[in-house]
Amino acid sequence: MDGMIIPPETGSGCHGGRETMIEAARAAGKSESLDQLMKDYPRGPHDQPQSMCPAFGSLRVGLRMRRTATILSGSACCVYGLTFTSHFYGAKRTVGYVPFNSETLVRGQLYEDIRNAVYETAKPADYDTVVVINLCVPTASGVPLDRLPKVIDGVRIIGIDVPGFGVPTHAEAKDVLAGAMLRYARLEAEAGPVLRPRTQAELPTVTLIGELFPVDPVGVGALLAPMGLAVGPQVPSREWRDLYGALDCAVVGAVHPFYTASIREMLAAGRPVVGSGPVGIEGTDAWLSAIGKAANVTADKIDASKAKFLPAIRAALEANPISARITVSGYEGSELLVARLLMEAGATVPYVGTACPKTEWSDPDRIWLEAHGTHVQYRASLEQDVAAMKDVKPDLALGTTPLVQEAKSLGIPALYFTNMVSARPLFGPAGAGALAAIVAAQTKGKERFGRMVSFFDGVGKGATAGYGWKEIPKDPPGSKERYRKAREAKAKASSAVGT
Repeated sequence: MDGMIIPPETGSGCHGGRETMIEAARAAGKSESLDQLMKDYPRGPHDQPQSMCPAFGSLRVGLRMRRTATILSGSACCVYGLTFTSHFYGAKRTVGYVPFNSETLVRGQLYEDIRNAVYETAKPADYDTVVVINLCVPTASGVPLDRLPKVIDGVRIIGIDVPGFGVPTHAEAKDVLAGAMLRYARLEAEAGPVLRPRTQAELPTVTLIGELFPVDPVGVGALLAPMGLAVGPQVPSREWRDLYGALDCAVVGAVHPFYTASIREMLAAGRPVVGSGPVGIEGTDAWLSAIGKAANVTADKIDASKAKFLPAIRAALEANPISARITVSGYEGSELLVARLLMEAGATVPYVGTACPKTEWSDPDRIWLEAHGTHVQYRASLEQDVAAMKDVKPDLALGTTPLVQEAKSLGIPALYFTNMVSARPLFGPAGAGALAAIVAAQTKGKERFGRMVSFFDGVGKGATAGYGWKEIPKDPPGSKERYRKAREAKAKASSAVGT
């Protein structure tokens, strides 16, 4: 029956555990969706994502597109956190929300409420596309977004499941929506004429996959010009019609190699795909050769681009040398590229950890790094990153917030990868000199970090942090039992709703 929903068992909400949620989702008819997610984004060693809620990635892609409405279906606490994070990162767009409770979930009313919200939102004067995102509980309950209309008054409707128990990182969740959009656009283009992008290059184009620093596409375009190529619209795209331009390319550059669904659609459109990116001298040399070969560019044009830009990159690296021992970790997907650039600038990088999975499109960077003595850890957990940092004892640690916190507590200079490293160019001459200054500034502060650790010595850590605590604080007698009974009573009252 349309809208039939099987709710997960009581107590198996957002924090019910990955296996419990997966079992509930399969029982509710979501096996096909889950199987595809697990094939595209194989799980790592940890039970749940260790970064922010993965659905933020899909939400971010939708909010960055013109004339695109985004509606969330999930627990109120999750929606609050996602909208807060999206606005923290600069989104100035409304996020739709379809609330639910035990009764509307059990009776299947949630699907009808989502459907009504979609019809109310799909106004062609306002939007080209409406995106609906199922979070954990609606996915586990089998809310069937695939039964929504595909189009309403010319407005496209795209429903996707992005549960934390099926998508390991927010970086991969970007691909969930980007891939779904590319598929829809590809089928539209195959069916007949479509709108041109607002700006269209006269030369054959290269589509870059991955969220890049704004200067990088411009720099890549300069590298490609002597080869008779130009940069086309990126994926994720900023407007629906740009998806047609992205598909209509000569070759795809999988700069972020974990966009499995997007790459699948490009291959289905008959487009060749090249991994890695133009970082440093060796990286740029190899990438230009691979792109040129895939686009059938003649050898003399490829050599002309190299002759023009490789000396400039070499000069930038020599003018901005890095002499430091560095560990690199993060969940953005560009960690291997950053490590290559650091090493070409003179740094020693014994360890690179990325929360993203190993794919064939990351092989060029992995092979290069391993040949230069770097251990590459895919699907790296926080525990693995911290253990590597403690073993290496670097001059600088680049990583996630908890890793940076741990590093500083040990007196090791550290930088948050997402805000401080991803917010700089990587490619061409601009990228070659972009990291030296921040590395130098941070490594000079190592002695200061040592003084800080010494100053705070003896105040405790973890549960005993702060003045006055010698032992872990003890709970008042009987408090755990009272809290347990209160939770059970609340769960019992919740399960009684609608019966």
